[in-house]
Amino acid sequence: MSGRIYLLLGKSSAGKDRMYRELLADEALQLHNIVLYTTRPMRAGEENGKQYYFIDEAGYEKWRADGRIIEERVYQTMAGPWRYFTADDGQIDLSAADYLMIGTPEAAVSLEDYFGGNAVDPLYVEVDDRVLLERAMHRENKQEHPRYDEMCRRFLADREDFSEEKLAGAGVIHRFPNNGDPGECLAALKAYILSRAGQPAE
Repeated sequence: MSGRIYLLLGKSSAGKDRMYRELLADEALQLHNIVLYTTRPMRAGEENGKQYYFIDEAGYEKWRADGRIIEERVYQTMAGPWRYFTADDGQIDLSAADYLMIGTPEAAVSLEDYFGGNAVDPLYVEVDDRVLLERAMHRENKQEHPRYDEMCRRFLADREDFSEEKLAGAGVIHRFPNNGDPGECLAALKAYILSRAGQPAE
C-alpha cells in the first residue's frame, strides 16, 4: 500500500503550526513528520531539528549542488532572502507510512511532480484577512525584536502566493476554515484524514 503526504496549506498566521502539532500527536492518525530546512533566523522558542533544520546559505547551496532538493521556495524579506526546502535526506518512505507537512501551493506542485500527484493531498486552512492580521500582530508582539515591516510584507505576499489560481493549480479541493475555535478546524482535518486511511493512493 502506498502512503500519502498530507500537505497543510495556509497563509501566515492561519494556525497551520498548531494543526500540524496536534495532528502529529494524534496516535489514531499515525502520521509521520518531515522536518524542512530553512535559512531564516531561528525564532524565540524554536529548536534546530524540531520546527526546521536551520542552515546558512552555504549549506543550502550544497544541498542544491548535490541535486537533493525535492521542493523549495524563497521569500525576499526585509532581512534578505529566506529559503525553505524539503530535502531528499531519507525522511520520506511512502511505502511504509503517511506523512504530514506544511507548505505552499508551489510546494504542492513540486511534491506532486516528484512523488506523483495521487501521493500528495493538499489541505487548505482558510482564514479571513482580518483574523490573519490580528493573529500576526499578536505573534509579532511576542518576539524580542518585532519586525512589523516584515509582518506586513508577508501578509501582502500571501495574497498572491495563495491566490485562487495557484490553489487550483496545486489541486486544492478540501478547505478547512479556521476563523474561530481552532478545535473545530482540527476536528474537521482529523475526520478527513481518518476517512482516507486504508484507501490506496491510486
